[in-house]
Amino acid sequence: MCNSRGEVVLEARNFSRSYGEVKAVREVSFSVLRGEIFGLIGPDGGGKTTLLRSLVSLLSIEKGELFFEGRSVAREPELVRRRIGYMPQRFSLYQDLTVEENLRFFGDLFDVDRKEAEGRIEELYGFSGLKPFSRRRAGALSGGMKQKLALSCMLVHSPRVIVLDEPTFGVDPVSRSEFWQILFRLREGGTTILVSTAYMDEAGLCDRVGLMYGGRILASDAPELLNSRFPRDLYGIRTGQPHLVLDALEESRLCGDCHLFGEGVHLTLEENRSPGEVEACLRERNLGWTFFGPVKPGIEDLFLLLMKGEGHGD
Repeated sequence: MCNSRGEVVLEARNFSRSYGEVKAVREVSFSVLRGEIFGLIGPDGGGKTTLLRSLVSLLSIEKGELFFEGRSVAREPELVRRRIGYMPQRFSLYQDLTVEENLRFFGDLFDVDRKEAEGRIEELYGFSGLKPFSRRRAGALSGGMKQKLALSCMLVHSPRVIVLDEPTFGVDPVSRSEFWQILFRLREGGTTILVSTAYMDEAGLCDRVGLMYGGRILASDAPELLNSRFPRDLYGIRTGQPHLVLDALEESRLCGDCHLFGEGVHLTLEENRSPGEVEACLRERNLGWTFFGPVKPGIEDLFLLLMKGEGHGD
């Protein structure tokens, strides 16, 4: 888990960034602590990539301030680039080079001593499980193995802080799980990790998260503490007709909030409405269900509520 001393490694203070008339990031403030995994969670187009690229000094700073280990990113970009490992959404592996050749190339790129690089590559094989594929060309790897190789290449120079932009996007569930196991081992070794993802289920794998939408961080805290912020009683309906149930409930105006969730629907009730009225509504429309009752709110429930301007953000 995150370091109990709470040393701040990465920080944004009222940071904003635009592309012409488009405001990509709006007055964002947050911090990442030494030795933790901090997740920026939110859909595509929410500003996550712009924020990460700015933090690693690849984009100029228009408004606000960004810091790495207390040093201004704007004033000392070279320091940031030397000490941070950054893995963009589309990491540029050399498809015609083997796994080992890619690792050696990035060792040279980061000016790592050859002997030191050899030892580091062996360590990375242990982390990634790529040793049996060391002579395979990168272009012939599966999506999951390519992501592991990209991470390994980024780790060749042993950065203590790494920034990953949606590293599990488009990767199969098994490979996603394996990738996160690597991140956990890195954290245990003292590495600080800032990672963005659109997968809500990955929020629970982080020590702390920031829920990001529309260029803003709507709320930020440990996942279990965020879940406790949900301000209303939440109900779940498990049904074989979730879309029809959702349509019926939205037409009924019984619900304050209602959305598809897994194999059913999650909802809150309007004031002075009762669960019995929901059941009566569904019976009138001949819609069946296998479960209806209170459920524990999750990150996705809070996120959807905050998107609509409700709940309690930071």
